[in-house]
Amino acid sequence: MNIAAELLVVSFKVICSFVLAGAKWLVKPREKRVAGQVCVVTGAGSGLGRLFATEFARRRATLVLWDINREANEETAELVRDIYRETEPRRGSGDGVEDVPFYQPRVYTYVCDVSKRESVYSTAEKVRQEVGNVTFLINNAGVVSGHHLLECPDELIERTMMVNCHAHFWTTKAFLPKMLDLNHGHIVTVASSLGLFTTAGVEDYCASKFGAIGFHESLSHELKAANKDGIKMTLVCPFLVDTGMFQGCKIRKEIAPFFPPLKPEYCVEQAMRAILTNQPMVCTPRAMYVVNFMKTILPFDAIVCMYRFLGADKCMYPFLAHRKESTNNNESKI
Repeated sequence: MNIAAELLVVSFKVICSFVLAGAKWLVKPREKRVAGQVCVVTGAGSGLGRLFATEFARRRATLVLWDINREANEETAELVRDIYRETEPRRGSGDGVEDVPFYQPRVYTYVCDVSKRESVYSTAEKVRQEVGNVTFLINNAGVVSGHHLLECPDELIERTMMVNCHAHFWTTKAFLPKMLDLNHGHIVTVASSLGLFTTAGVEDYCASKFGAIGFHESLSHELKAANKDGIKMTLVCPFLVDTGMFQGCKIRKEIAPFFPPLKPEYCVEQAMRAILTNQPMVCTPRAMYVVNFMKTILPFDAIVCMYRFLGADKCMYPFLAHRKESTNNNESKI
């Protein structure tokens, strides 16, 4: 095709993409069904991982829960079993369930340190043998060291990178081959707004989330290049979530009411809506889209001025001080 004609076709497709994206604001896309599908959630023992597990359980997916903490993981499993019992269809009740295929989902728990590829690969093999083919992979596990760069032990920096970034490589390599064979699946990367733009004092965390986003985007392009349109990907980039992970983080007090920490339930609700409608990316709150866009067009000095005005340049310092005090107290007790 002549390059000029091809450019016209591309321009038309780009315009159509904008129109379709706008239409989704007016017409709510239909959510896909996940009943009977196998869903792996890493870091399922607490926080967002636990909430993702319960949301998929309400939709009667079969849950495979991974966490390094056995006890916390089992607590999540009990919550999932309770939800299964509460949402079990009652035939003959007149609610229309007779027309819906019946699935009896189960929940499986595995202790896995996702920072170690040997642990990931061996656990993934157990899942394939004991549960079956995985449809949904929710890469959610995450850690934060909570130290300034020069005060942070190298081991903690390595662990942050391993859990928040490298683990996505291992889990994806473990489950993607079967998805490719079937041209069916969904990979979710739970990253952070701090993987789109940064602040001071959490260099290792920001770097790990930037890495996870880069991995996610590159893999998305690879799947498109291979014409594997049956495998969907969703990138989740929330603002600070009120899970205690960044306890003490503060921005300017006059601005804080406009950017409160997100409720975990709200964050997962928005993420689930994006996943079930095959949305490629979701940022919460929506203001994060604007912040990310401004970062790409403003000079760095302008960004610094805005950060200082918002109190975002040192927003992590209270959190770092709190973590340092907690660490010192624990060391004193020991």
